[in-house]
Amino acid sequence: MSCSNKFHILEIQDLSISFRQYEKGIRQVDLPVISRLNVTVHEGEIVAVVGSSGSGKSLLAHAILGLLPSNAMCSGEFFFLQEPLTPERMEKLRGKEIALVPQSVTYLDPLMKVGKQVRRGRRDRETVSRQRELFSQYGLAQEVEEKYPFACSGGMSRRILLATALMENPRLIIADEPTPGMELSLAGKAMEDFRRFADMGNGVLLITHDIELALKVADRIAVFYAGTTVEEALVSDFESEELLRHPYTKALWRAMPRNGFHPIDGVQPYVKDLPKGCVFGPRCPDFSRECEGEIPERVIRCGTVRCIKCREDHSHHHHGGKEAHEHAGS
Repeated sequence: MSCSNKFHILEIQDLSISFRQYEKGIRQVDLPVISRLNVTVHEGEIVAVVGSSGSGKSLLAHAILGLLPSNAMCSGEFFFLQEPLTPERMEKLRGKEIALVPQSVTYLDPLMKVGKQVRRGRRDRETVSRQRELFSQYGLAQEVEEKYPFACSGGMSRRILLATALMENPRLIIADEPTPGMELSLAGKAMEDFRRFADMGNGVLLITHDIELALKVADRIAVFYAGTTVEEALVSDFESEELLRHPYTKALWRAMPRNGFHPIDGVQPYVKDLPKGCVFGPRCPDFSRECEGEIPERVIRCGTVRCIKCREDHSHHHHGGKEAHEHAGS
């Protein structure tokens, strides 16, 4: 959706996920957790989906990988390498061409030595040398492969998960909050690794609440609020508030330490009580009655936004308008 004709590695169109719950006995309610979310990752790109905790971001990873629980209903379209990503195709690609770096180190099997896990039990020479090459790349000594997960620090475990993801030479990595609890230098190192992976012509979808970290490595940021993407912008747009489009993104920008730490009033709505129309409406200084209607996604200056108040105000600085619309369809 950006001003790019580059090859799409991943494209998500109109993803909605809801959970069926029973209230007071037999009455069924569908809780919308993600609604009409759009994200594209091009070749050579890191796209960060940034939003506060509890906004349903991790479900996005599970939806792409086809790992949602059975009471989840999912609609929308996924494309991988510009071909539809059906559940059958996902089964074949998961863990190979599409790899997950999970949020929790509990993904490691506590009863199996680390090296064997990374190799998925294979012992052929090629697999072993690939695993050793990855370990040395990530500063994991050869003796680490003989350790059990409990003997590895959190930072080591995260690097082991990263090595596992890279074993099969994937084209897309989905990294779900890959750095919590990692000391800053290691988190930075992990991010550099994602950057190098993307620079080789692959794609990374980075799901995180840490916007500062995302801005250091990503190419584009998809801002996630109350279950949907309210804006998708180039990282360079975050250099100044004027270049951003959505009031929530601007509020996030002002809340960053380097911009004076100005928090915003109110809280993100819970999925049971989503407001009509714009999900950000109740906290927005520009809110008016028309914001309670349908809020379409629009292309403005190489980015997208869901806001009817946002205008083409800086188009003379950028390729705005028509060209962006033409690229948006690409």
